Amino acid sequence: MKQALLVIDAQQELIDGNEKEQSVLNKENLLNSINSVIDKAIDSNVLVVFIRDKDVAQGEGKGFQIHKEIKIPVTSKVFDKKATNSFYGTPLLAFLKDHEIEHIVIMGCKTEHCIDTAVRTATINHFDVTLVEDGHSTTDSSTLTAEKIINHHNEILHGHYNVDNFSVVRNSNEDLFQPTHNNYR
Repeated sequence: MKQALLVIDAQQELIDGNEKEQSVLNKENLLNSINSVIDKAIDSNVLVVFIRDKDVAQGEGKGFQIHKEIKIPVTSKVFDKKATNSFYGTPLLAFLKDHEIEHIVIMGCKTEHCIDTAVRTATINHFDVTLVEDGHSTTDSSTLTAEKIINHHNEILHGHYNVDNFSVVRNSNEDLFQPTHNNYR
């Protein structure tokens, strides 16, 4: 089975925050999880794809770049997006289909926006998805803490399905590139 790791909006300014926005919850743990899963992807010969949001740091400078503490494999692919949805207006879907990807592991920011949207869009586009439980983060909203947002999404996206394909939520310390979806079908 061909697989890809999709790291969404793991950008310097989004993770660290700025004068107007706070940093994401548990940013050090997030960065450690991302790097750990990237290492597993490399060991498993899995494609690594980064998505950058053009809204972060006005799409320029150091703040726009993938976070400086993330190990970026030389073979990784980077796509920029203008929408919440990583698949909208980008070559991502065609790239994944061209590489015959069947399973996508998803990590990054922000949980309730780009992560949620990517998981749901991937399942309707015939991919099984593993969301990394400790591999996505966000900031507090006006009604919920970041911790509640993350926990809620880990709960509702575990078992989210679109008839043939669905998502599971697993921890970064698991063997994420040995998909468990068939255990639930």
